[in-house]
Amino acid sequence: MSEVGSPVAPGSVKVEIWSDVVCPWCYIGKRRFERGLAAFEHRDEVEVVWRSFELDPRAPRDSEEDQVERLARKYGMTREAALAAQARVTGLAAGEGLTYRLDVARPTNTFDAHRLLHLAAERGVQAAAEERLFAAYFTEGRRLGDPETLVSLAGDVGLDEAAARDVLGGDAYADAVAGDEREAAELGISAVPFFVIDRRYGISGAQPAELIHSALEQAWSEAD
Repeated sequence: MSEVGSPVAPGSVKVEIWSDVVCPWCYIGKRRFERGLAAFEHRDEVEVVWRSFELDPRAPRDSEEDQVERLARKYGMTREAALAAQARVTGLAAGEGLTYRLDVARPTNTFDAHRLLHLAAERGVQAAAEERLFAAYFTEGRRLGDPETLVSLAGDVGLDEAAARDVLGGDAYADAVAGDEREAAELGISAVPFFVIDRRYGISGAQPAELIHSALEQAWSEAD
């Protein structure tokens, strides 16, 4: 756990999570964070905010390239090595109760998905929307670059589909997504998931639940 700045306010804990909904480690990190939070005595007094981060801002909305091809190309590895890496992350996900179907997941641009998450935050259902998008991508192989798919997923968490369609048809929340990404750069965040606690401590990666719990305990003690 590293220091990233100064606390925003005493007496409570705020956790900001920079994440991308097509990041396999982010979904694993989400589950580990949830377990760490569940073990925290003051969990009901923790505010959790999801922040936008795009692994590949230049990715197309739709692609037929499978994840093995993408991984091999990105890291210059063989297809066999990429398959082994996928098997490892799928196994780790299973250990957290997640079912990864990386064989049906397709790379996509997530800018619109992040805009939708800002709408969800405004309507009080950001956590549910984050979970729904993760599951849709990693388990169901849904195309998150497709606006109508996003509208349907928005409806699944209780968002008004017409409102979601209006957002996706324009540029609403584009500045909010860009602002999150700019802030990530200012904080030195270059990989996700990244957890920022009270703007004082940063935790990089899908760390064990025990470490998350310990960080929350420390932050609470210092805030109190």
